[in-house]
Amino acid sequence: MIPNILQRQFTVTRRNKVWVTDITYIRTWQGWLYLAVVMDLFSRKIVGWSARPTIHRELVLNAVLMAIRCRRPRGTLIHSDQGTQFGSEAWRRFCRTNHLERA
Repeated sequence: MIPNILQRQFTVTRRNKVWVTDITYIRTWQGWLYLAVVMDLFSRKIVGWSARPTIHRELVLNAVLMAIRCRRPRGTLIHSDQGTQFGSEAWRRFCRTNHLERA
């Protein structure tokens, strides 16, 4: 279990200090579509997203990768629920490699 470093402090004073991410699902005529988003808490702007027909970890990794390519963060806290996509070894390595601190 990852400690909750953020402690519900949602007021952020600078860009790229804290990102939050989550997954939702959308019903379409062809079935379910899963959407992962990354939001910068400072601006409340969506800085990364990914949509796929499955909810595998690549959904989240692609959304965060988009945010990283756009923002080039260093030491950014990234907060998520504790779902399986955010608890995998691939997620831990990805965050470490890209200078994101899981919160």
